[in-house]
Amino acid sequence: MSQFLDEIEECVPALRRYARALTHDPDLADDLVQDCLERAIRKRGLWRPSGSVRSWMFRILLNIHRNEARRRRRAPAPLPLDALPGDPPGLDAQPGRLALAETARAIQELPMEQREALLLVAVEEMSYAEAAAVLAIPIGTLMSRLGRARAALRRLTETGTPRLRSVK
Repeated sequence: MSQFLDEIEECVPALRRYARALTHDPDLADDLVQDCLERAIRKRGLWRPSGSVRSWMFRILLNIHRNEARRRRRAPAPLPLDALPGDPPGLDAQPGRLALAETARAIQELPMEQREALLLVAVEEMSYAEAAAVLAIPIGTLMSRLGRARAALRRLTETGTPRLRSVK
């Protein structure tokens, strides 16, 4: 049991990173990771030592995220008028920050299946086999999703003029 909990603890930083990339909201990401950890500990009897704890944890997190996304689509929460953003904050004029913001925005525009695959392979540095296992898809399907995601990112970020500009 102690070794199992130690392996789960080692996964937390990667789970937080992946959750933040999926949700694009630090608070939602922390809630997602907390739900994942709670579920993994509660259902530890379902884990089989034949696979890695890391893959199992990512699978749990992804399932929780998908279920929450479905729930939000069915019943979107109303936003109070005072919660709507006012003027956008000024962006730092550094080209690197603009490029990073543009890439993050482009990743959020990808279809969920492509975003999940891209983040597991590119950000979490999972092998194709491990990412395919987390997503419960064949490796060929994973490679296809990655190809489409990369092409879409190129299309979304390769413009003659930047989409984001510094506002003073």
